[in-house]
Amino acid sequence: MVGGGVTPCYASRMGIIDFVKGGIRELAVARPDEAKGLVVYKHPDKTIPKKAQVTVEADEVALFFRDGKLVGQLASGRHSLETDNIPFLDQIVDWGTGGNVWIAEVYFVTTREVPGLKFGGKVGKLRDPQSGLPVEVMVNGTFSIRVIDPPKLVIGLVGLQKSNNEEFLAWFKEQVLKTIRDDVAELCVKKKWPLLDVTSGAYTEELCAEVEGGLRPHVEPYGIEVARIGNFNLAMKDEDEKRLNKLYENAAYMNMAGGVQGFQQVAAASAMMNAGEALKQGGGGGNLANNPLLAGAGLGVGLAMAGQFQQAMQPGTQTPAGTQAMPPGIPGATPSGASSMTCSKCQKQVAPGKFCAECGSPLAAATPKFCSGCGQSLPPSGRFCPGCGQAAAG
Repeated sequence: MVGGGVTPCYASRMGIIDFVKGGIRELAVARPDEAKGLVVYKHPDKTIPKKAQVTVEADEVALFFRDGKLVGQLASGRHSLETDNIPFLDQIVDWGTGGNVWIAEVYFVTTREVPGLKFGGKVGKLRDPQSGLPVEVMVNGTFSIRVIDPPKLVIGLVGLQKSNNEEFLAWFKEQVLKTIRDDVAELCVKKKWPLLDVTSGAYTEELCAEVEGGLRPHVEPYGIEVARIGNFNLAMKDEDEKRLNKLYENAAYMNMAGGVQGFQQVAAASAMMNAGEALKQGGGGGNLANNPLLAGAGLGVGLAMAGQFQQAMQPGTQTPAGTQAMPPGIPGATPSGASSMTCSKCQKQVAPGKFCAECGSPLAAATPKFCSGCGQSLPPSGRFCPGCGQAAAG
């Protein structure tokens, strides 16, 4: 970005050419070829002889500073440093030499678009709007800049104490990444864009426009604009991408099966399914990893548990103390929460136990009854056989 500060012994190589014309030693001051790629090139010597020739290329301007203040600038062309044609030279004359020397810092600033500047780094963890899962996101790409106010740029560089190209670009890339962190996170939340779609490039145009707009207040005070952003790429870690893909696949599977459709419930079910990893080590039914039917059943159980959990958390839903809410279809769950039996003394239906909850009499273990006519099993309190209608024996 910035060049200069070269020792006098290398002056001729860096764009200062001594030559003799009419017996008077003169200087030709210009940006050297090896500094053409720099946005700002600083002339290495503050002392410039009178009548020196300054060459300014078509895509740059030359700025003259004295004591930290801008005194004037030269547009493209070849200029002879004489007060007759450049009025501001009166402000940089060195009277100690009889007016034969100018004292100034000269900066050559490129005004064309400078492309191909690379950036990259971590954006940070973003929460996927659909699943709610946190995902680590990285970004990389290129951008181009254009100087729109050369004096602001030079003054800004001095204020930032950025004396070379690497230091300035490092600062500039920090501004780019900071803006991307803020804008990408905000857009994903507001627009509810799934992160898999964002990292696939589906919203690259919108993101680039947002980032370019977000950078303006950070860089325009330094006389620069971001002309364009190219090769913009948002990516996530492989394990995060696999996790989201699997989650979306499970959600699509349940949607087709007519089950729970909410991503949040699928995510909760996926978390609960981790407890089923023990099935892979054996135990009644085969390997979960190699059996799609078992995997589907595990997802169904997880979804049922997640749905029951969310229902229990809704306002107005209560779970009786001392009991655990179980979703329908899970073994052990009954509509009343427990089985019942008939007290032989008061004939009331009561919960199983040693004593009747109604009259306090001891409860005897229920003995199965069978119909003497057809042999069908009879309910404990039934008086007639439900199969043939014969009266049950005492």
